[in-house]
Parts: sequence; C-alpha cells; structure tokens
Amino acid sequence: MVKYYISALVLLISLLVGGWFLFFQNRNVSSSEDVEIENPYSNADLKAVIIPSENGTFGYNILMYGSVMVHQPSRPGLPGNAGFATEEDAMKVADLVIKKIRNNEMPPTVTIEELRELGVL
Repeated sequence: MVKYYISALVLLISLLVGGWFLFFQNRNVSSSEDVEIENPYSNADLKAVIIPSENGTFGYNILMYGSVMVHQPSRPGLPGNAGFATEEDAMKVADLVIKKIRNNEMPPTVTIEELRELGVL
C-alpha cells in the first residue's frame, strides 16, 4: 500500500514539474527593450489648424485624417481660457504636439518648460 502512495506521489510531482517546465518554456520572456511596438501615428495624416479663442487669442486643432484629434483653444498647462497671443505662437505649439504624436507620446502633453523653450510665454 505504501508503494502505491509513493508511486502516485512521484507521478503527481512529475506532472507538476513537467507542466511547470512546459508553461515557462513556451513563454516569451524578454525585456521591454527587446520588444518593438509599431507606432500607429508615425505616418498618419496629421494637420494643425489655428482656431480663434477668447479675447482675440488663438488655439489649435490637430486633425488626423480630417477628424479632430486634439482641440486646444487655450494655452496648455496654464490657468484661464485665453489662447496664444499670435497665430504663430499657436502654430509653434501645434507643431510640437504633432511631433509628439508622431513619436507616439500619448497623450501629447505640453509642459510649461516646453512653452518657455518655444518662446510663447
């Protein structure tokens, strides 16, 4: 009787170890550096359109294939609803946002430091 239990225990352990080995052998274990994810926005049809905002200021829309992807009527990261002082300033930021989208930086947030670097503050 003891032989039966030992045989059953050895069989159970063998099945568990074998199953564990097969499970981990078939897994694709690689670092995140090895995995390359395709960027869906790298060749997308993106276009910036300057839009009027409150008090004679300007914002922008980013269109992807003709549909609004980003609607930004005000200066990002700053309080209030006012947009940029000039259309050129709004376009500088819109171009940065398009660059971020093309690099798959989603969401394409713009920092106050980036606004300063662009000279739009």
